[in-house]
Amino acid sequence: MANRKRTLATPTSDDDLMKTPEKRVSAVRQLCESDYSQWGIEETCRYLREVGLGEWQNVFREHKVTGVGLRLLNREDLEKIGIKFLGDQLRILHSLRKLWHECPQTNKVFNDPIHGHVELHPLLVKIIDTPQFQRLRNIKQLGGTYFVFPGASHNRFEHSIGVGYLAGQLVKTLHERQPELPISRRDILCVQIAGLCHDLGHGPFSHMFDAKFIPKARPDISWKHEKASIDMFDYLVNDNDLKPLMEEHGLCLPEDLDFIKELIAGPLTTNADLVENWAYKGRPKDKSFLYEIVANKRNGIDMDKWDYFARDCYHLGIQNNSDYRRFLKFVRVCEEDGQKLICTRDKEVGNLYDMFHTRNCLHKRAYQHRVGNIIETMINEAFLKADKHIQIPGSGGKMFTLSTAIDDMEAYSKLTDHVFEQILYSSTPELAESRQILQNILRRRLYKFVGQTQSEKPLEVTQKIIDDWEVALPMSVPQTGPLGVTLLSEDFVVSVIHMDYGMKKENPIDNMRFYCKTDPTKAFQISKEQVSKLLPERFAEQLIRVYYKKADEKSLDAARKHFVQWCINNNFSKPQDGDIIAPELTLLKDSWSSKKKQNKNEDDLGCRKMDVKKTLFS
Repeated sequence: MANRKRTLATPTSDDDLMKTPEKRVSAVRQLCESDYSQWGIEETCRYLREVGLGEWQNVFREHKVTGVGLRLLNREDLEKIGIKFLGDQLRILHSLRKLWHECPQTNKVFNDPIHGHVELHPLLVKIIDTPQFQRLRNIKQLGGTYFVFPGASHNRFEHSIGVGYLAGQLVKTLHERQPELPISRRDILCVQIAGLCHDLGHGPFSHMFDAKFIPKARPDISWKHEKASIDMFDYLVNDNDLKPLMEEHGLCLPEDLDFIKELIAGPLTTNADLVENWAYKGRPKDKSFLYEIVANKRNGIDMDKWDYFARDCYHLGIQNNSDYRRFLKFVRVCEEDGQKLICTRDKEVGNLYDMFHTRNCLHKRAYQHRVGNIIETMINEAFLKADKHIQIPGSGGKMFTLSTAIDDMEAYSKLTDHVFEQILYSSTPELAESRQILQNILRRRLYKFVGQTQSEKPLEVTQKIIDDWEVALPMSVPQTGPLGVTLLSEDFVVSVIHMDYGMKKENPIDNMRFYCKTDPTKAFQISKEQVSKLLPERFAEQLIRVYYKKADEKSLDAARKHFVQWCINNNFSKPQDGDIIAPELTLLKDSWSSKKKQNKNEDDLGCRKMDVKKTLFS
């Protein structure tokens, strides 16, 4: 021990003996004027000498640690190369942390309307400057909603940059607040890349493509944009030869590539590949919290949502009640049942309910707007009719259609919202029907909203059920008699909308863990009853909307009455305007009549009073 103390105090070279402290600081500054990521072994050793760590230069030289490696070193790495004592490890890491602040930054600055001036790592900038990522400039974030909200012109491009930035902010906050967490610079960079690339797989008009178009065009497959995102990420890396650059910035391939893809889409392993009940192979179980940053499968509270809540509210002109900055102030990692989880302060539970309420409001007011909903349905019809007539060149010169382009990333990378204009401005007879539908959208000749209803209990709705409903609607002749108008099933469109807090019937806050200031290391759950009596009883609902394609008033009036009768036949809820469009029908159903309900309630109250009197005087 005494020898080790003497070694720390002894200069390691003749040069050090001749230097005053001022000259040593000047030498460090001179070193830092260069890009430390370009340092070789000797420059790295020189830096160690200048900051008083020269005793370890031979260890660094022996293990060939260069400037690229410096930014990635953690305590585990230092122990592996022979630096055993905690004090020595902390001294080295402290000096390296100072290096990140002293050396000039090569990050690029983006001016974002939501997050202000954001800095991104050079590797992220290289990814942004690829055709596969630039493609996102031409995919609307909110799809057909732009035809309803004039401000909703933002694209997947800026949202992806925002998520990459926020993901980095969260993981850096955890790293600084809890230095004991096993977060390396490799982890930080991978999380940022995953946030940046999480939406690479979106198709034309975003969710319309994977939620409406592909299920109808190719009902035999199960496909989501998350799968396309990891396929497109692989294509982006290979097509732009980014692997050497990734290795230059310290990423370990293929381990880190797997980690990035798991952050985007979840586990890549099957049940047979599970190791000690851990489904991920990119990072071990002690880094489980990292998988909750970009796409949180546990409770849905992730940086993707924080960005699109803020961004969408800004462009839609809707008040945003959630604030990611406050979330970052209170976030920390706690352990529960051997797994590290991202938690927040107990006092923030109300704010999280507000966040999910904001999500629900966005769906009701914008994402599932009844006009935007039918516009996307019309666009989808146009795409389905045009599908086989549009040819997209892919790998090996092979041609793909709109629906098969998802099988080839070279073809898919050429598929954006521009297909709308491609059809609209075409002159081929095969696209005439599709062209007419899109022209009707631009001229606002839209399918007419007939009404909205709900079933008493949520239904498992398949395409066959929807087809059967569309057949049943014209056959639902009102009980008051035929209306003298012939309605056809092909003129009806039934749309089923699912609204929830992000986890179907579940309350997502039940899967969130909290800590209190008394003991910030312990995670615990907060039930809904502990928060407020005013919170929702249910966290999901199903809306059934019906539209009619013809616009003449006589047919439309008949369609509305058929719709009301159809609701009666299926024991669905009364449409909001049911008493206006078909008052003669709503009176026929006892549970729909407000007067009958009032009389029934009065009768029930009278019966209860009589029962009470009998009990008192018996």
